[in-house]
Amino acid sequence: MNEIKYTMQGDYSLPNLIMPEQPEVSLGRYAQMRRTFLKEHHKVRYYNLLTSCKLNAHLVETEQRALTLEETLIQQMAAQEGITESLKAADMMSWVRKMNNLKNRVQEIVKAEVIFA
Repeated sequence: MNEIKYTMQGDYSLPNLIMPEQPEVSLGRYAQMRRTFLKEHHKVRYYNLLTSCKLNAHLVETEQRALTLEETLIQQMAAQEGITESLKAADMMSWVRKMNNLKNRVQEIVKAEVIFA
Protein backbone atom coordinates (compact mmCIF):
# COMPACT_ATOMS: atom_id res chain seq x y z
CA MET A 1 0.00 0.00 0.00
CA ASN A 2 1.32 3.42 -0.94
CA GLU A 3 1.78 5.93 1.79
CA ILE A 4 0.15 9.29 1.12
CA LYS A 5 2.43 12.26 1.67
CA TYR A 6 1.13 15.70 2.55
CA THR A 7 2.35 19.24 2.03
CA MET A 8 1.50 22.16 4.28
CA GLN A 9 -0.21 25.01 2.44
CA GLY A 10 -0.77 27.72 5.02
CA ASP A 11 -2.87 26.06 7.75
CA TYR A 12 -3.90 23.08 5.61
CA SER A 13 -2.28 19.74 4.88
CA LEU A 14 -2.94 18.85 1.23
CA PRO A 15 -2.19 15.43 -0.25
CA ASN A 16 0.48 15.23 -2.94
CA LEU A 17 -1.56 13.75 -5.77
CA ILE A 18 0.03 12.96 -9.11
CA MET A 19 -1.89 11.98 -12.22
CA PRO A 20 -0.62 8.86 -13.99
CA GLU A 21 1.29 9.36 -17.23
CA GLN A 22 -0.92 9.56 -20.29
CA PRO A 23 0.21 9.18 -23.88
CA GLU A 24 0.43 12.33 -25.96
CA VAL A 25 -2.46 12.57 -28.39
CA SER A 26 -2.79 15.11 -31.16
CA LEU A 27 -6.31 16.46 -31.06
CA GLY A 28 -8.12 17.54 -34.19
CA ARG A 29 -10.52 20.41 -34.60
CA TYR A 30 -13.60 18.54 -33.41
CA ALA A 31 -11.82 17.08 -30.36
CA GLN A 32 -10.65 20.55 -29.34
CA MET A 33 -14.18 21.93 -29.74
CA ARG A 34 -15.55 19.06 -27.61
CA ARG A 35 -12.96 19.67 -24.88
CA THR A 36 -13.79 23.38 -24.79
CA PHE A 37 -17.53 22.64 -24.71
CA LEU A 38 -17.15 20.19 -21.83
CA LYS A 39 -14.86 22.54 -19.93
CA GLU A 40 -17.22 25.51 -20.24
CA HIS A 41 -20.66 23.87 -20.04
CA HIS A 42 -20.25 20.46 -18.36
CA LYS A 43 -17.50 20.99 -15.80
CA VAL A 44 -18.36 17.96 -13.67
CA ARG A 45 -18.23 15.58 -16.63
CA TYR A 46 -15.01 17.20 -17.87
CA TYR A 47 -13.26 16.82 -14.52
CA ASN A 48 -14.59 13.28 -14.03
CA LEU A 49 -13.14 12.28 -17.41
CA LEU A 50 -9.91 14.14 -16.66
CA THR A 51 -9.33 12.62 -13.22
CA SER A 52 -10.22 9.10 -14.38
CA CYS A 53 -7.71 9.48 -17.27
CA LYS A 54 -10.45 8.91 -19.85
CA LEU A 55 -10.57 12.41 -21.33
CA ASN A 56 -8.11 11.77 -24.16
CA ALA A 57 -9.86 8.54 -25.15
CA HIS A 58 -13.22 10.34 -25.14
CA LEU A 59 -11.83 13.16 -27.30
CA VAL A 60 -10.24 10.77 -29.79
CA GLU A 61 -13.50 8.82 -30.08
CA THR A 62 -15.45 12.06 -30.57
CA GLU A 63 -13.03 13.17 -33.30
CA GLN A 64 -13.40 9.86 -35.13
CA ARG A 65 -17.20 9.91 -34.89
CA ALA A 66 -17.35 13.50 -36.12
CA LEU A 67 -15.03 12.88 -39.09
CA THR A 68 -16.91 9.72 -40.09
CA LEU A 69 -20.25 11.52 -39.91
CA GLU A 70 -18.88 14.50 -41.84
CA GLU A 71 -17.52 12.32 -44.63
CA THR A 72 -20.73 10.30 -44.89
CA LEU A 73 -22.97 13.38 -44.95
CA ILE A 74 -20.84 15.13 -47.58
CA GLN A 75 -21.05 12.11 -49.88
CA GLN A 76 -24.79 11.66 -49.39
CA MET A 77 -25.72 15.31 -49.70
CA ALA A 78 -23.44 15.87 -52.73
CA ALA A 79 -25.11 12.97 -54.52
CA GLN A 80 -28.55 14.27 -53.53
CA GLU A 81 -27.83 17.77 -54.79
CA GLY A 82 -26.11 16.68 -58.01
CA ILE A 83 -22.65 17.98 -57.15
CA THR A 84 -20.59 15.64 -59.34
CA GLU A 85 -17.23 15.46 -61.07
CA SER A 86 -18.92 16.36 -64.36
CA LEU A 87 -20.13 19.63 -62.80
CA LYS A 88 -16.58 20.20 -61.56
CA ALA A 89 -15.23 19.74 -65.09
CA ALA A 90 -17.93 21.91 -66.68
CA ASP A 91 -18.16 24.81 -64.20
CA MET A 92 -15.41 24.84 -61.57
CA MET A 93 -16.56 27.99 -59.73
CA SER A 94 -20.12 26.71 -59.38
CA TRP A 95 -18.81 23.39 -58.05
CA VAL A 96 -16.55 25.15 -55.52
CA ARG A 97 -19.39 27.40 -54.38
CA LYS A 98 -21.77 24.47 -53.92
CA MET A 99 -19.17 22.29 -52.15
CA ASN A 100 -18.21 25.08 -49.73
CA ASN A 101 -21.89 25.64 -48.94
CA LEU A 102 -22.40 21.92 -48.43
CA LYS A 103 -19.32 21.58 -46.19
CA ASN A 104 -20.47 24.47 -44.00
CA ARG A 105 -23.93 22.92 -43.58
CA VAL A 106 -22.42 19.51 -42.80
CA GLN A 107 -20.05 21.00 -40.22
CA GLU A 108 -22.98 22.65 -38.45
CA ILE A 109 -24.83 19.32 -38.38
CA VAL A 110 -21.76 17.54 -36.99
CA LYS A 111 -21.34 20.17 -34.28
CA ALA A 112 -24.98 19.84 -33.25
CA GLU A 113 -25.06 16.02 -33.36
CA VAL A 114 -21.63 15.08 -31.97
CA ILE A 115 -19.81 18.00 -30.37
CA PHE A 116 -22.59 19.78 -28.50
CA ALA A 117 -24.70 16.68 -27.72
